[in-house]
Amino acid sequence: MSMFGSRHSPPPPPPPTRAAALVPPAPATGARHTPFSLIGGDVVVTGNLSATVDIHIDGRIDGDLTCASLVQGAESVICGNIVAKAARIAGQVEGSITADNLVIERSARIFGDCRYGTLAVENGAQVEGRFSAQSTIVVPPELAAPEEDYVDEIEGEERYVD
Repeated sequence: MSMFGSRHSPPPPPPPTRAAALVPPAPATGARHTPFSLIGGDVVVTGNLSATVDIHIDGRIDGDLTCASLVQGAESVICGNIVAKAARIAGQVEGSITADNLVIERSARIFGDCRYGTLAVENGAQVEGRFSAQSTIVVPPELAAPEEDYVDEIEGEERYVD
């Protein structure tokens, strides 16, 4: 007998059956409630884009963009108007920007007017357009919708937990 118990180790688990190998992977859960969407550097979107979540863009958008919060990568290009609660611009924008909180990074190149509630511009940013401070920015009401829908959905699920 060995020092730590039996000499025999437990048998290895059986290999997966063929049926288990054919089961497709489970779909991603919460896709409707993901905190953000990513548009990669090799993606080109032609047409208007609207999202109720935050968006990080490294690719190219040829159309208007409406979202909760926008983070634009330094190499990305947006040819269209932007409406967001918050926007951090680091790439090129050819169109107007309307955001309650607007941050323009040094690598940004903007060709259009900017309407904002609060503004921060890093030294070196290039803007060809007018700045217009607004006490309140009117953003589409659908940008606030996911929180309410999500809370209702969670509350509905909690009823069935007991």
